[in-house]
Amino acid sequence: MTELGIALIGHAFMGAAHSQAWRVAPHFFDLPVRPVMSVLAGRDADRTRAAAERLGWAEATSDWKSVLERDDVHVVDICTPGDTHAEIAVAALDAGKHVLCEKPMANTVAEAVAMAEAAERAAKRGVRAMVGFSYRRVPALGLARDLVAQGRLGRIHHVRAQYLQDWIVDPAAPLSWRLDKEKAGSGALGDIGAHIVDATQFILGDTISEVMGTLVTFVPERPLASTHSGLSGTAATGQTGPVTVDDAALFLARFGSGALGSFEATRFANGRKNALRIEINGSAGSLAFDFEDMNVLQFFDGTEDAAVSGFRRIMVTEPEHPYVAAWWPAGHGLGYEHAFTHQAVDFVRAVAEGTDPAPSFADGLQVQRVLAAVEDSASSGSWQQV
Repeated sequence: MTELGIALIGHAFMGAAHSQAWRVAPHFFDLPVRPVMSVLAGRDADRTRAAAERLGWAEATSDWKSVLERDDVHVVDICTPGDTHAEIAVAALDAGKHVLCEKPMANTVAEAVAMAEAAERAAKRGVRAMVGFSYRRVPALGLARDLVAQGRLGRIHHVRAQYLQDWIVDPAAPLSWRLDKEKAGSGALGDIGAHIVDATQFILGDTISEVMGTLVTFVPERPLASTHSGLSGTAATGQTGPVTVDDAALFLARFGSGALGSFEATRFANGRKNALRIEINGSAGSLAFDFEDMNVLQFFDGTEDAAVSGFRRIMVTEPEHPYVAAWWPAGHGLGYEHAFTHQAVDFVRAVAEGTDPAPSFADGLQVQRVLAAVEDSASSGSWQQV
């Protein structure tokens, strides 16, 4: 095989990000097979056709099931709301298609279990599945993982993780599917909290074993949307509907290693646009990262002479850093979209080489169990095992 036919399901915010990744990946990275943007699927035929032309897809269809019957489609890339992930992923895997699925993997643990079981069945036939936790492909977080794996931080004591946004702080911002539990599964917890759960587990090479959390909805009623695009929309006049998800989630965590964690996810942090922040403290050092300065990793080496020690600002733009050699000269920073390109590259290589990509559907299930345990804890007021 020299080409890998891609079918993308969904063409909104994430669909556009994934489309960019598929377009760019073969032009910057040496790939064992070439991804081909074969077909884009969406609910509305006219809008999907227009999106396919704009985003670079060869064809468009309003019937996602039809792509499973096509011999020129080898990969199904799922960028739809969470309530459709399980149905599409299980059907695609059972049809012999490799699957890349946006996060969170599902809306419930039961759905995630069904998806993980389908992936396990498919793997026996050489069919691969991966969850799209794109932030673990940011070079600075790849470097952070390397430093932890090398023992540069020693024994990990504390993990502090936040994901802060402000796009719905205005109570007049209209309802979208992300504020509907039936479609989204949860609010800030699953939408952005899932990212910091995966990112911290990725960096540490460890998993969360126990949580205690709380969930809050600050604005329980919002205007219905007359139009919606990405994270913004236009409110309809005089019509409102209930917000059925959390606006903010906070939880404490214990990791398998014994490390303690604190996690915060909110879409009400006024002035914070996309502040995914992680700080890790160990017996021999610390590191800190903020996605709003995504090309930088702060590292403290606790073994250095106290007279000259301090946090070191590392520009993660050198060819020795993860993924960076394929891009620009040192010092020329990368952006949000590059993590999706790295994701596409890793997935294509795994499929071509017959290896298991990461994060797997089993990894996605574990994150889903963490999210469910936080919800259970918020309801019960007690610590919950993952």
